[in-house]
Amino acid sequence: MRKNLIELLRGGQAHITAKEAFSGIKPELRAVRPAAGAGLHSIYELIEHLRIAQEDILCYTLDPLWKSPDWPDGYWPSTGKRLTEEKWDSAIAGFFHDTKVLIGLVQDTSIDLNAKIPHGNGHTYLREILLVADHNAYHLAQIVLIRKLLGNWQG
Repeated sequence: MRKNLIELLRGGQAHITAKEAFSGIKPELRAVRPAAGAGLHSIYELIEHLRIAQEDILCYTLDPLWKSPDWPDGYWPSTGKRLTEEKWDSAIAGFFHDTKVLIGLVQDTSIDLNAKIPHGNGHTYLREILLVADHNAYHLAQIVLIRKLLGNWQG
């Protein structure tokens, strides 16, 4: 099961990997929202949302003192601010860092993945890991769609 969960977190097979979804994005398109007024997010907004949500689920799982961001605004980057190279790099690095930590949690055989998280309102470690994988797959697919709409996808 642990091997399958790691494969799911890394992506591939039936899902695109984050590395594939994030590779080759033209810098001038990172903050562009296609189809103005259609409610679509920019690639950066989606990547930062992935990072924030994954960090929240990871910290909720590991830290009994963790306070989740306010819903829904705390799970999305502020709009209207200029996207810098530093913000872009930080969002991507943070996402991949927390993915590694989650994979480490799955690999830790001292943790019973079916056990309830002591401070987790009845949730199990397995539930949180599957929640991250499901959420990531959903939004990675959205990134591909946005890239296609912007003419920046070669898949």
